[in-house]
Amino acid sequence: MVRLPPHIERRLEELFPHAREREEFVENVLLDAMAGMQTSSEDLPDSVGGTLHLFTDGGSRGNPGQSAIAYIIEDPTRGVILKQHGECIGIETNNVAEYRALIEGLKVAVHYRPNRLICHLDSELVVKQLSGEYRVKMPTLQPLVDEVKALSMEFADIVFQYIPRGDNFRADALVNKVLNEQERGQRRAIPNPPDPKRGFFDRF
Repeated sequence: MVRLPPHIERRLEELFPHAREREEFVENVLLDAMAGMQTSSEDLPDSVGGTLHLFTDGGSRGNPGQSAIAYIIEDPTRGVILKQHGECIGIETNNVAEYRALIEGLKVAVHYRPNRLICHLDSELVVKQLSGEYRVKMPTLQPLVDEVKALSMEFADIVFQYIPRGDNFRADALVNKVLNEQERGQRRAIPNPPDPKRGFFDRF
């Protein structure tokens, strides 16, 4: 029997007076939890190897403001996009969004097991901070830098390369698409206030 904290033990005793019932309940909960943690081989992408390209972008409307991230993983040999994704991340700064996009892209790219990963970013700041050319002055960015470096250790060879925004148009378009959809959703959720000059029945 797994040893549980006293307050959980007491609660279980209230729910299940018999020890055998408690043991069966805990066993079933643990089995269900472990089953949910197991990753099916069908959920993992095929191992590609070779060289892959990762394009990432993050943007904030307001800086800080509503932010979104996007990444695109491309196999240049076959000329195909293996994975692309965009999502809102709430209120953040541009720099945080740039790092978050890179982190999420790296988490997915590692499953393809490339021999070399070339990361394309249109944030010169992020690229130079990762190379050590620029110091990380903002304390909020340091944990993100550390996470990128930890993820980088999982790749045989990884390169961070700055590209102009125009060359990163696909990831940039994904970020704007997500932010636009988020703004439209907000507008639909918030009705216009009634015009006080109009009568009650005139509003229908």
